[in-house]
Amino acid sequence: MSKVISSHSVSVDGYITGRDPKAGHGLGDGGMLFDWYFDGTVESQEFGGFKLSEPSAKVFDFHAGRVGAIVAGRTTFEDSDRFGGGSPHPNAELVLLSHRPADLTDRQTAATTVEEAIAKALELADGKDVGLMGGGVLNAALRAGLVDEVVLHQVPILLGHGRPFFQELPEHVRLSLIDVTPAPGVTHLRYEVQR
Repeated sequence: MSKVISSHSVSVDGYITGRDPKAGHGLGDGGMLFDWYFDGTVESQEFGGFKLSEPSAKVFDFHAGRVGAIVAGRTTFEDSDRFGGGSPHPNAELVLLSHRPADLTDRQTAATTVEEAIAKALELADGKDVGLMGGGVLNAALRAGLVDEVVLHQVPILLGHGRPFFQELPEHVRLSLIDVTPAPGVTHLRYEVQR
């Protein structure tokens, strides 16, 4: 059965970008959050060009291989230069969660509510999982009770400023730790959302 998962690189103090994220510079000054994608010798089987450490490659390819569709928010979409008309994942369709019209390609679809976006993504995923991209999308999906897993690729840095990953929620969300994988430059933490 398909799951809805969030998998993000995050600083120890909870930021998914550094200062001043914007189109063409989506991570602001927080690009080091993704150094672990390229600091190893093991080529990713899912994303061409990624060379990870052995433990990171296992974790990354496991999660990337699960995903058949991505739901991304408008801010992430714009800051990532609309993913060049495609998707942030080479083998997954994109569903844009936005209340404003967008110029989309045939690999991109739009929805105005998180429920509609996840429902469309589940259809497009064809039995695979749906990945959530961006803190606002994760927050909306958590509020709607639609998230099954949260994966944090925690990078040992304190950014001190940027776009926070977790936003205010109306109530506590309890997580159960499923797996921890330490790796050079990152610790991979996989949680199941308790319902």
